[in-house]
Amino acid sequence: MNLPFITVIIVSWNALPHLKRFLPSVYATNYSNFELILADNASSDESVNFVKENFPKVRITSFDKNYGYCGGNNRAVLSANGEILLFLNNDVEVDPNWLHAIGEEFLNKTVAAVQPKLLRLDNPDYFEYAGAAGGLIDALGYPFCRGRIFDHLEKDVGQYDKNAPIFWASGAAFAIRKDVFTILGGFDETFEFHMEEIDLCWRVWRLGYEVRFVSGSSVRHLGGGSLNAISPRKTFYNFRNNWWMLQKNLSTSAFSSLILFRLILDFIALLKELFSGRTDHAHAIFQGVSQAFNQPKKEVILPEKLPQGLVFQGSIIWEYFILGNKVIE
Repeated sequence: MNLPFITVIIVSWNALPHLKRFLPSVYATNYSNFELILADNASSDESVNFVKENFPKVRITSFDKNYGYCGGNNRAVLSANGEILLFLNNDVEVDPNWLHAIGEEFLNKTVAAVQPKLLRLDNPDYFEYAGAAGGLIDALGYPFCRGRIFDHLEKDVGQYDKNAPIFWASGAAFAIRKDVFTILGGFDETFEFHMEEIDLCWRVWRLGYEVRFVSGSSVRHLGGGSLNAISPRKTFYNFRNNWWMLQKNLSTSAFSSLILFRLILDFIALLKELFSGRTDHAHAIFQGVSQAFNQPKKEVILPEKLPQGLVFQGSIIWEYFILGNKVIE
């Protein structure tokens, strides 16, 4: 098989400890047709010098400031030679043969984006929060993962050991055809952090391509490197960006039908944070939703093609918190 040429892009900012720990495994990848780019967001530590001295085959693109995940990756793509782009977080450990199953999946020309299995670095028997076995979404627009719903992580016992279509692929290890990425304009930089990959995958589906989970490739993710779970800033981005994603990808009528239900649920979430004494998170929810509604509604230009069977036709909140279901079949 003539497997595709893959460009692995790692965006980093002042993450020298991560590069020392995780880059060696990526550098040792056993795949003859790939290149590795470090996209450095104007780090002030010794990241660039360390990589130059220890990993001479890594190509370094340095930027004038910190453009974050979206902006750093978008700019690094300009110097990528691969027909497949693979955006990899700087806190991911891989096995030597991890790229083979990913490359094979792209031999199917209808496939535009792929995610490997994401496992916890500290306990690889369990799926990792950021993407697990691929992302889905519910009828109200709340994303979740096969193998992870809210904070519940499933043990990997082979239940997802089959390649399958997914609604969205995790940005922690996200592979996409370069031509499709370019056609879609890359990651939407207004998102800054969180859900930019879901937005992009939604647009991939609407363009008529598939997003797939590949079980034959697994990586181990540390997670929480950019924003940890206790950060009010993460809460802000989660709420604001979810609203933005829905505004961008749903028709006006479909979006309007969700507004009342979503505002009620977000208000309940705000009250929960208040009664828990986390006033900073309650304020983040208010700010996130408020800012989302200050953004003009963008009309859907691409055909609104949603993948059949990948939208859970219920509420993940109802299933998890009311019915106590930790796994969605």
